[in-house]
Parts: sequence; C-alpha cells; structure tokens
Amino acid sequence: MRPSGGCHLGSNPSPAVMTKMEKKVWPEYFQQILDGKKTFELRLYDFEISEGDTLVLREWSPDTKGYTGRVLEKKAGYVGKWKIDELTQFWPKEEIEKRGLQVISLL
Repeated sequence: MRPSGGCHLGSNPSPAVMTKMEKKVWPEYFQQILDGKKTFELRLYDFEISEGDTLVLREWSPDTKGYTGRVLEKKAGYVGKWKIDELTQFWPKEEIEKRGLQVISLL
C-alpha cells in the first residue's frame, strides 16, 4: 500500500512517512482484536513497520482460503524486533526451542 501521509519529528526537516500495510488475520484472532481482548500482534519479521504505521487487518478464513470481508485498521504502537540469537542473551536457545515464547500485553 502507498504511504498515507507524513509527520515531522523534532527539528528534522525530512518527514517520517507513515505507511499502511495489509495483513491476514484468522477469524478467532480477528474477533479477539475486535472485542479488545487481543492488543498485540506477533508477526514474522518479513516486512518493515514502525510506531505510528497502520495495520489493515483483513479477516482470512483458513477453511475457505479466502477473505471474509471484515476489516480493521489499527495503529502500531511499540514495535520490538528480535532474532533468535539476540534472545539468547536472556534465555538459552534450547529453552526457547523447547518452551517457545509468549507475548504479554501490558495494560
């Protein structure tokens, strides 16, 4: 998607461009976001997103392999990006592989 506009940060004369990007969301997670219960997204770091960008979340049914027609737009807040090797400063790689990770929303 094309950038939706820009804003100036501090005294930097070049604007930071805010972007919109579409992502698929399975129905159970889409509903949790809609209900306000799920306030985070865990995504593969295969695209760039920054604080202030907009995620256009389109409900996708894995059963029908198609979009349902429901769409939400959510603004990105804090964006953390890590590779597994960077996380080993906190936990051993074997523990990450054995137990996985959890994301905790702070309210």
